[in-house]
Amino acid sequence: MFLLLTDAPLDVLACIAQVSGPDCGGLDVFIGTVREQTRGKAVLCLEFEAYEGMALREMGKIAQQALERWPVLRIAIHHRTGVLAVGDVAVVIAVAAAHRDAAFDACRYAIDTLKQTVPIWKKE
Repeated sequence: MFLLLTDAPLDVLACIAQVSGPDCGGLDVFIGTVREQTRGKAVLCLEFEAYEGMALREMGKIAQQALERWPVLRIAIHHRTGVLAVGDVAVVIAVAAAHRDAAFDACRYAIDTLKQTVPIWKKE
């Protein structure tokens, strides 16, 4: 598993490269970006804060659970902190598996669980 919590811009291709390999028939990637509106109101930017140690531990738990629950080969979870402008990438999750179903299911699980359990807060 590959985990990253950083205030630097996320590199989507590097995240994908971490999990790619000749043993993978399915690679699913979720890319979360800052959108221009939330609940009908304009967004100028988002500020992400995290409790770093706990956030990385929780991200690790999510990755481990995905590896145990589905036949996933590798998983990367990268999340950004700091001030992000509209269009900036806030989160990237890449999951590699032998078959697409496992990659899709594990990727959805990872982003849904991350949003519920990882101590990362955003302020608009």
